[in-house]
Amino acid sequence: MISDFLTWLQNLPEGWLILGAGLLVFGETCLGLGFVAPGETGLFILGVTVDSVPEFVAMWLVTTGCAMLGYTAGYWLGRYFGPKLRNVKFVDKHGGESWDKAVEFLQRRGAVAVMIAIFLPVMRTLVPAAAGAAKLPFHRFLPAAGVAGLAWCALHVGIGAALGESAKWLESAIGKGSWVVLGVLVAGFVVIMLLKRKRKAAAERQAGVAPEAAATEPEPQR
Repeated sequence: MISDFLTWLQNLPEGWLILGAGLLVFGETCLGLGFVAPGETGLFILGVTVDSVPEFVAMWLVTTGCAMLGYTAGYWLGRYFGPKLRNVKFVDKHGGESWDKAVEFLQRRGAVAVMIAIFLPVMRTLVPAAAGAAKLPFHRFLPAAGVAGLAWCALHVGIGAALGESAKWLESAIGKGSWVVLGVLVAGFVVIMLLKRKRKAAAERQAGVAPEAAATEPEPQR
């Protein structure tokens, strides 16, 4: 059952799978799309199709490039619209308070915040735009976005590939007990989602440190 599904997924054209993964990552990291695109979960699922080093490298590099594009698009939106982007309807609706926390996070961490934010739900969508609004120099932003994209995409594609290999091994080991394998996969994804929620809560607590302390920090230097 599970191996049949994985075989079907892996038999799809490799280019489509990689393109799909790239589009999902772009949506996840781009301001606006990131609020609704299931990029992180989609990347896990498509990572399941990876069963060789060349496939891993191809998906990793393409998704990293798309993550940087999404980050860069958010940065320039923030640079163009400035702080008033906070009051745009979709930002206010989906992440108004998170925007304020992203700004405080950026004030404290500078370019380091860009690298950390990609691992935090919501923040990875908002911090690039906040960096642009704060006029963090692009020559500092871009390398941070590159490091973030490389690490985040490698982690998620790698976890997906490991889950896929584990599922096939388990199914071959227990024969027809496919529902057990399905349960293992579901449990794996549930654990991942719970960890995401825990990271999000931790990020919100960290970003919510006394505004007075954040206000004393210097703004990013040119």
